[in-house]
Amino acid sequence: MDTDRNQIPLFLSDYLTYLDVIRGKAKRTVNEYYEDICLFLRWLHCKNLKRPEADCGETDISEITVSEMEAVTVAVLYDYIKYLRDFRGNTPRSVARRLSAVRSLFKYLTKTKGLLRADPCQNLELPAVKKALPRFLTLEESQRMLQSAEELPSNDTLRDYCIVTLFLNCGFRLAELVGTNVGDVDFYDRKIRVLGKGSKERIVYLNDACLSALHDYISSRENPPEEPNALFLSRNHRRISRRRVQQIIEKMLMASGLGGRGLSTHKLRHTAATLMYQHGHVDTLTLRDILGHQSIATTEIYTHLSSEQRQNAIDSNPLAGEHIHKPKE
Repeated sequence: MDTDRNQIPLFLSDYLTYLDVIRGKAKRTVNEYYEDICLFLRWLHCKNLKRPEADCGETDISEITVSEMEAVTVAVLYDYIKYLRDFRGNTPRSVARRLSAVRSLFKYLTKTKGLLRADPCQNLELPAVKKALPRFLTLEESQRMLQSAEELPSNDTLRDYCIVTLFLNCGFRLAELVGTNVGDVDFYDRKIRVLGKGSKERIVYLNDACLSALHDYISSRENPPEEPNALFLSRNHRRISRRRVQQIIEKMLMASGLGGRGLSTHKLRHTAATLMYQHGHVDTLTLRDILGHQSIATTEIYTHLSSEQRQNAIDSNPLAGEHIHKPKE
């Protein structure tokens, strides 16, 4: 159940404004925090009213007070984790994501606004999240996908080929690619301006493949009065939507025999990072800047090694050529 923004506590309304105006969070991120926090508040109010958990979706949270938030303890938060896991069937990763929003709210109420004396999340431990290697395309699979993009019969072949080229070479996020404008491309200095998470700008330098694809596409496209700035356009001459880009990528994956593997636009970002690390020998600090990561720890998930690299590492051991001779009996 979605909660009406006019029917939420004042402290939550203030917090959402803080995320938007002060922290500069993207609208989509603010909405995700809003939904996750509302779920917690509905559960909390339902618990305090001693109602069954099944009725939480109908609980009015507009009257929740700061005093009710003050009464939240670590034990209460563990009960909420149990509710997410057992009643809603959330995975440890989903639980961690939902609790991240709740943690952020309590930090705001405690440190930023001083409305609470103590932060109950300070000593909260979360269920361990299994760390899986990111899915990605191999070099050969990436080449197959690019080839399929060239060969697919379409009136938008140049556009679609340019999109997949930027994904695989630059590691753009979906929102970054959709939000790019024609004026962001600098052919002279071989670079493109990208607006990343939190409205943070970064410069990504372009290789020959990207420059060629961009030149061919921009030269062929019309300059519609409705969206004169948008780089990638839909057939109705509007800025292309995220969903349309996802459909284009899904079609290319199927055409190249790579469909049905859970691959997505974000997996192409994984692919770009992996190819740069494994084949281009790009260090993690440079990779962090290219991808627009705030923390180097985020970048390190892309530094997984191929089986060939692991084998080469073992073979490079100086003892690799030594043989143990059994003593004669």
